[in-house]
Amino acid sequence: MEGWMPVYRALLLLCLLWGFNWVVMKVANDFFSPTFFAMLRFSSGAAILLVITQVKRIPLPDRRYWPWIAFTGATQIAFCNAAMQTSLQTLGAGLAAMLNYTMPIWVAILAKIFLKERLSGRKLAGIALSLSGLGLLLNVDVSGDWSAILLALSAAMVWAAGNVAMKGKLMGCDLTALTAWQMTVGAVVLAIYTAVIGDWRAEWNGLSIACVAYNGALASAVAFILWCYLIKHMEASKAAISSLAVPVVGVVSGIIFLGESLTLAMGAGMLLVFAGIVLAQKG
Repeated sequence: MEGWMPVYRALLLLCLLWGFNWVVMKVANDFFSPTFFAMLRFSSGAAILLVITQVKRIPLPDRRYWPWIAFTGATQIAFCNAAMQTSLQTLGAGLAAMLNYTMPIWVAILAKIFLKERLSGRKLAGIALSLSGLGLLLNVDVSGDWSAILLALSAAMVWAAGNVAMKGKLMGCDLTALTAWQMTVGAVVLAIYTAVIGDWRAEWNGLSIACVAYNGALASAVAFILWCYLIKHMEASKAAISSLAVPVVGVVSGIIFLGESLTLAMGAGMLLVFAGIVLAQKG
């Protein structure tokens, strides 16, 4: 994938895959418990990538990478998914998504401290503009249980820490092998968590299998390689800010495929999100 895929083409494809996955995840909620579905998603994604590493004879990552692979797998894959799904039990979906996508703020701060990336006024203004647009887009209700709010914020912070760790410690690792083993770690942690809470609800049919297949092959295996590619070839803070386009694609996908309504405020929110991303990329 390296060497032939321009960064912005990778970013566009990632936003389409993760954005449409908002529709897929909504459908999947009718058939699976959230944590069990997350476990299925990442275990199938890991299985696909591990087969690819065997076929292509990609060697195991060097020993020096394994502590960071374990850290990013447990944080970005396992903790973030479990924390977000738990917070959704008492928070509205809009507020939960908004809190999750405060991730670029924490990446910008951590990248400044640990990666010495420039934290310009334009970046900060771009983040603020995009997040204000996201609030309009998702029709955020700011009320909710404070413990759930803090849990959702912690997921964003941990996701940010994982991104910065990848940028600083794992960019010498083959991206396919890196993603495969991150997902393996995350799937194991999610399996343990699912076993602890004992929530294995599943209804198997053609549509539910299609949801797992999309999430494993496209939203996980392909999309997370793209994300690693972006982290490698962009500043971590700019890659994180660009991910704010994902909820926009998700909302548009819901309008197209689920018949959800589009309001004037949502349209204004989309424009603000994209304006903020463009501003931050110039920072």
